[in-house]
Amino acid sequence: MVIPTQLNNRPDDDADGLIEDDAERLAEDEPDAPRARYEVAYYGVDFDVRGLVMRLQESEIIIPRWQRDFVWSRKTASAFIESLLLGLPVPGIFLGNDPETGQFYIVDGQQRLRTLQGFYEGNFPVGGGNRKFALTGVVSRFDGMTYNDLKDLNRRELNNSLIHATVVKQDFPVDDDTSLYQIFKRLNSGGRVVNPQEIRRAVYQGALMDEIESLNENPDWRKIVGKPSLRLKDQEMILRFMAMLHKGNEYSSPMEEFLNVFTQTNRNPNDAWMRDTADLFAQTVKAFADSMGKSAFRVIGGRAVNAAVFDSMSVGLATRIRASGLPGDAAIREVHGDLISDEAYFDAITQGTSQERSVERRLKIAKAKFGNA
Repeated sequence: MVIPTQLNNRPDDDADGLIEDDAERLAEDEPDAPRARYEVAYYGVDFDVRGLVMRLQESEIIIPRWQRDFVWSRKTASAFIESLLLGLPVPGIFLGNDPETGQFYIVDGQQRLRTLQGFYEGNFPVGGGNRKFALTGVVSRFDGMTYNDLKDLNRRELNNSLIHATVVKQDFPVDDDTSLYQIFKRLNSGGRVVNPQEIRRAVYQGALMDEIESLNENPDWRKIVGKPSLRLKDQEMILRFMAMLHKGNEYSSPMEEFLNVFTQTNRNPNDAWMRDTADLFAQTVKAFADSMGKSAFRVIGGRAVNAAVFDSMSVGLATRIRASGLPGDAAIREVHGDLISDEAYFDAITQGTSQERSVERRLKIAKAKFGNA
């Protein structure tokens, strides 16, 4: 077999296009469905608008820390407020409940809730919230009005307007709550396609996501992958490193679900686990940055980081570091070349990359070669 010297790296939709994920291959390699049938309990709550705003202000309802900006125009936001002022029904929201804190977090309805909070506080929720929020494009009696400009009767009617919330809790499977991921994905499937890591950042808030966000600023990592991905693909690569390092020997497809379960299970890990994992990541990316620079995790001639190359080589080197220390720069470059020239490894990074056989094979080969370096 002749080993090609370049993969067909397809640029993603980031401005830099420097991270190639499995998105196109996944469509062929694995079914677009969760692994389990869920049993989800849910109940409805009718919140009055003023109560919703107060809960937002007091962090009883949490707007996910997610890089998706407020996207409604002033006219769209005004139309939503107008509907409430006119006594018209509006779409409900979906909330999850964090049993550890008792807080609700938004699964669907962020734009509506941020609109309400912004209107009550007087600031349109874009650009840091420093633009006056006056209604526009609405019926004449409300046009140009802020919350404080409304007549007392209209403020009371708005305060007492009801918005229905569906609160969801997964009963089965008992070892994860990935149904919330699936709900979020389906409710947010219109308009711009939401990437898996964006959904995880919204649904699985906690210490793990915070640490990944921090590690994403690592200068050695940035040297390898370039400027930050607007779609969080660089953060997903860090998550993938962690999941393969700790649970790669238990991998089962689909990759998306594997990462979801790992994220949920390790949402708030203990300090020692997180410190050791972060330190291994930092040592690994520094070693690759020092020895190979931007060519790390790229096949010769490729412009994008290849996810399958990254997860196997990074975990291979990290496993070696943990077992017997760091090899020299020359040894890392030699192993990289040996791996790309290895027929079995090359097949595992180019064919069925998310299937169990390919993941197991490339991890095993990479660990063995780095272990002998």
